[in-house]
Amino acid sequence: MQRFRSGKPLVIWSTLIAFLTVMVIYLRAQGRLWIAADGDMHFWIGDAYGSDNSQHFLDPYSFSHFLHGVIFFFLLRLLFRKFSLQSRFVGAVMLEGCWEMLENSALIINRYRDATAALGYSGDTIFNSFGDIFSCSIGFLVARYVGWKWSVVLFVAIELFCLWWIKDNLTLNVLMLISPIDAIKEWQIAG
Repeated sequence: MQRFRSGKPLVIWSTLIAFLTVMVIYLRAQGRLWIAADGDMHFWIGDAYGSDNSQHFLDPYSFSHFLHGVIFFFLLRLLFRKFSLQSRFVGAVMLEGCWEMLENSALIINRYRDATAALGYSGDTIFNSFGDIFSCSIGFLVARYVGWKWSVVLFVAIELFCLWWIKDNLTLNVLMLISPIDAIKEWQIAG
């Protein structure tokens, strides 16, 4: 636990705040709204294919962002062993923030529309992007406390649950962005 307290906390957290500020400026410049266009703010929306998805704090895809945190925990621990846990945590949040900026670029939004079942996807609200970062943060912390064996079990369980529930998960999401398979897209759209 001493590793978590080591380092220069003021510099680490100031860097994170500066990064999140840049992220918000970028997202606004990309046309992302602060909250859903109808003015509603919900903590949770459970419909993965409805118009409210990616517009509120948490949604079914929050599970994928949680898994990002699990992956980032082990990746950053492997690559940056000498860094404090606090620094690696901030690194994970910044990696997730980079994904949020990329995910909400015209390039990825159009790719989602063309290659995946997310036909009407128009990007996240900033409120949802912070929910995604929150989910990633929780995933990072859970992985830290349960260790790699239980993290693998949790990862597989979440992937299978999401596959059953919304016919999508982190694995399919990556596959469909990189190398779309029409049969998977048709299966997902069939609901």
